[in-house]
Amino acid sequence: MASPIAPPVALPVALPIALPIAVTPGEPAGIGPDICIQLAVSQPDFAEQMVLICDPQLIEQRAAMLGLAISVEEYTGGEVKPGVLNVLPVSLRAPCEAGQLNPANSAYVLESLDVAAHGCQAGQFAGLVTGPVQKSIINDADIPFSGHTEYLAQLCQREHVVMMLATEGLRVALATTHLPLSEVPAAITAPLLTEILNILHRDLKEKFGIPYPRIVVAGLNPHAGEGGHLGSEEINTIIPVLEQCRDKGMDLVGPLPADTLFTPKYLDNADAVLAMYHDQGLPVLKYKGFGEAVNITLGLPLIRTSVDHGTALDLAGSGKAGTGSLHTALVTAREMAGNWNAHVAA
Repeated sequence: MASPIAPPVALPVALPIALPIAVTPGEPAGIGPDICIQLAVSQPDFAEQMVLICDPQLIEQRAAMLGLAISVEEYTGGEVKPGVLNVLPVSLRAPCEAGQLNPANSAYVLESLDVAAHGCQAGQFAGLVTGPVQKSIINDADIPFSGHTEYLAQLCQREHVVMMLATEGLRVALATTHLPLSEVPAAITAPLLTEILNILHRDLKEKFGIPYPRIVVAGLNPHAGEGGHLGSEEINTIIPVLEQCRDKGMDLVGPLPADTLFTPKYLDNADAVLAMYHDQGLPVLKYKGFGEAVNITLGLPLIRTSVDHGTALDLAGSGKAGTGSLHTALVTAREMAGNWNAHVAA
């Protein structure tokens, strides 16, 4: 079925704040469909803010499995219909059973992302919230896929984007994302780190409404290299980049040892932390706010947030999946869209 999407427009442009948020439930066999249904039933106001990009029959079947009554209506553009779940249809490639992965539906998962991202760029949606996907099954379908962040960057033709997770009182951005640890040092080059800091600084201003963001930067090595005795990346790359960025007006602290960075001394006066790799920063963030945190992609020509958890196949269809992270992702997307609108309109 053809989706009612206008041709893309040049962004950023000021968009009506009442536009709905596009939501992709992600892996159909996981809890993504469940949490969309559960949130819409428990908090109807959120149903009126979102359009699901998925197969309507999947939603109807999962709602029946969960024992939750909700009407599904096809979204045809414009305002959402109240009191129902609005769905822009994308068809499953094969029947779906809760908890049972099927590589045949990997193309469906990616098509839903394509439709949602295109709709954002066409000015149909205020932003995009993504549900959890199963990377392994997408790769099993012979489709190279390392994650939402990288996929959306390629889809939107952005060479560099920034992955950031946020929870109450803490934002952690990453210089590198889904890389084997052995490849991280070589990946942290001066051009990359400069671009990451530029994106992070700009989006904190434009999409979070922070006029003068302060960013605390972690070193790569233990003790931030211990003056070169535990690694030279700080001396050769990180410190020179930070100095150059400070000369451009950025408020940067560091590089600091990661084992002491995540303390009130530094975090109380920071708007974001930049960690050098995935497992340097995210364990702290998820310890602090797992289940209530949000994954954000910075540097895209659209607003994108996501839940902070996986597909939880064992919980699919059980009604036991929590909706806290989806709630936070929707609220954050709406707030970011408002800030970006205000910046563009200024």
